[in-house]
Amino acid sequence: MEEQENKKNTTNFVKYSGLGFQMLATIGIFAFGGYKLDEYLKNAKPVCMAIFGLIGVIISLYQVVRQLNNKDS
Repeated sequence: MEEQENKKNTTNFVKYSGLGFQMLATIGIFAFGGYKLDEYLKNAKPVCMAIFGLIGVIISLYQVVRQLNNKDS
């Protein structure tokens, strides 16, 4: 019985260990896109980077919640 519980815990760890990296990648891609857009538009303040970074945070949180609620996988 304890062996099955350890296997389940290991499976859950492997399943959810990539969520942090996925969040980091999503936020980073959006922030980099905003940075490049600010560079292209020659903005003095990084307005697009802040907005795109916030959008990246929202999308990454949505992805995490969706994956945590997915009970089939």
